[in-house]
Amino acid sequence: MSVRIFVPKDAAALALGADRVARALSREIETRGIDATIVRNGSRGLHWLEPMVEVETPDGRVAYGPVKASDVASLLDAGLATGGSHPLCLGKTEDLPFLKSQTRLTFARCGIVDPLSLADYRAHDGLKGLEKALTMAPADVVAQVTESGLRGRGGAGFPTGIKWKTVLDTVDERKYIVCNADEGDSGTFADRMIMEGDPFVVIEGMAIAGLATLATKGFVYIRSEYPHAITTMTKAVEIARATGVLGPSVLGSGRTFDIEIRTGAGAYVCGEETALLNSLEGKRGIVRAKPPLPAHKGLFNRPTVINNVISLASVPVIMDKGAVYYKDFGMGRSRGTIPIQIAGNVKHGGLYEAAFGLTLGQIVDEVGGGTASGRPVKAVQVGGPLGAYFPRALFDTPFDYEAFAARDGLIGHAGITVFDDSADMLKQARFAMEFCAIESCGKCTPCRIGSTRGVETADKIAQGIEPEKNKALLADLCNTMKFGSLCALGGFTPYPVTSAMNHFPDDFRPAPLVEAAE
Repeated sequence: MSVRIFVPKDAAALALGADRVARALSREIETRGIDATIVRNGSRGLHWLEPMVEVETPDGRVAYGPVKASDVASLLDAGLATGGSHPLCLGKTEDLPFLKSQTRLTFARCGIVDPLSLADYRAHDGLKGLEKALTMAPADVVAQVTESGLRGRGGAGFPTGIKWKTVLDTVDERKYIVCNADEGDSGTFADRMIMEGDPFVVIEGMAIAGLATLATKGFVYIRSEYPHAITTMTKAVEIARATGVLGPSVLGSGRTFDIEIRTGAGAYVCGEETALLNSLEGKRGIVRAKPPLPAHKGLFNRPTVINNVISLASVPVIMDKGAVYYKDFGMGRSRGTIPIQIAGNVKHGGLYEAAFGLTLGQIVDEVGGGTASGRPVKAVQVGGPLGAYFPRALFDTPFDYEAFAARDGLIGHAGITVFDDSADMLKQARFAMEFCAIESCGKCTPCRIGSTRGVETADKIAQGIEPEKNKALLADLCNTMKFGSLCALGGFTPYPVTSAMNHFPDDFRPAPLVEAAE
């Protein structure tokens, strides 16, 4: 029987040489006459160990990493094909502490299955949720998603079931499901990982959403910077259509649902749902005023469900295992699991899926292992470039929507970026304003002008020009942007700026003048 050797084709692994490893393995296997098949899987999310090669053995999968192409010959000499001992051997994959301590629901198959094998997907409980949804009335599917407590994983945290119910209750001859895969936040990669490592779960989630709301067409809007995700999702949709998972009769039910893949042009603001809709319609990606809500008048002026990738990918397990099973994880109004993306100056960067409730300190110190530089952690930004900076004094904050909001922060897309004590928080505050100025769609004055004035004001503080007056002006600009902007780009930019000012005041003081030597 052919041995299966897994080499990730995830973008993070590719960036670290996974293709070179796969080619070297292929050559050596052929030269040595080894009966083995190379499977290009998704990443398990242990990015400091990528490329992480795994081999299937009777006792389970054994991992090796990080592997370079030059390591392949010695790995095979040591018996890689049978899980042999080698300095790069990490032991059984499932026993790795970073994986073993996780609660993988949404990412249960990621890194395990061949991403484009529907047979593999079915063998690991795939399509069970869709099959159950086909036996239920649309309102009952919506009720189950509502009861699960699932909230939007794209940043806003809006209850998914309420959004679906609004679309179901809105009468129209045509409705749409839009998957927001415009993952633009720095330090976030969960959407990309699931699309590259388990694309069928996104398709299944969208199909369930279509059945639940009587929508017959879906669009996946993927950012252009994700070419590998675009390729994988496109192939997966073609396979799903060819096998009857999508099309005029979903799984032979007589009910219609189909999906198209669309590529964004690279605007950060198109992660905002109404700007995304404009882009999908071929218009300039600028924010729409609300109301009307997209659930009433969205894509092409029709009722539209817009959900993030992870929100939709969480639906199949809810339908398969039940709402009670899913909502048993988490705390407060934050139910289920959240894929935390750990990045920046951190020892163990990667994706860690867990139930809501871990403290920020546990995530940074225990899961992430502290800084890669070995210096003390100074700040952690949670929620992408628009997230607040948390100092160590706030590391007891539980990972929960309301807990973060109570401390003037936001979970956002659950990306966290770690900074050591060499970080200059005034420069980070300036970067937030500069980022907003560059990415603003320009429609509203507080965002367009406020961010530009913010950069100028931060520069004056750095130069020691009337520091107290300019700090007050910067705070005033933040207040105007927070409450006057049309969308979250301008409205959330104040979070990193004000948190940096409040928690790291020393970084906003002029550098002391050095007296000239006599």
